[in-house]
Amino acid sequence: MLQHARVPIVGFAAWSGTGKTTLLRHLLPLLRARGLRVGAVKHAHHEFDIDHVGKDSYELRKAGAERILIASRKRWALMVERELAREPVLDQVLKDLDQSALDLLLVEGFKEESFPKIELYRPVLGKPLLCHTDPDIVAVASDSPLGFDVDVPVFDLNQPASIAAFIWSNVIRPNAASMACKD
Repeated sequence: MLQHARVPIVGFAAWSGTGKTTLLRHLLPLLRARGLRVGAVKHAHHEFDIDHVGKDSYELRKAGAERILIASRKRWALMVERELAREPVLDQVLKDLDQSALDLLLVEGFKEESFPKIELYRPVLGKPLLCHTDPDIVAVASDSPLGFDVDVPVFDLNQPASIAAFIWSNVIRPNAASMACKD
């Protein structure tokens, strides 16, 4: 269980190349239109840079700065250099994330961990469905009919409005009711 989750969380689990980021790009405006403040966490399996060669932040980090905060009147970003012995664990990442201004957190990746996830599935990729072995899959979004039954709701991957409605009804509303009971 995620001890450091302060808001409802739903993940998107799939094999590489399935379109997780593309779906999130379509879901974000739909969820924001419902008045939600949405955050996102993405797992990367490799080194990555958000700054680029020639930019001051890149040059400072390469010169040895372990933490760099970049700020403007429109946004700020904190980069922290660290060496972990293994891939990060979602609950530890959540501990580092200020969730106080969020209503929902969308997570891309971390598919091996236990939290509610929507599986993205494209039969043409020839990969097995994850929902058969992952009890945390709460729905499947596929770009074509599965041709067999699964124990979770199935959505058209190309209809993000139906996926947003599912998140609203099955992730946001139940959590809102439980939060109201705690007040």
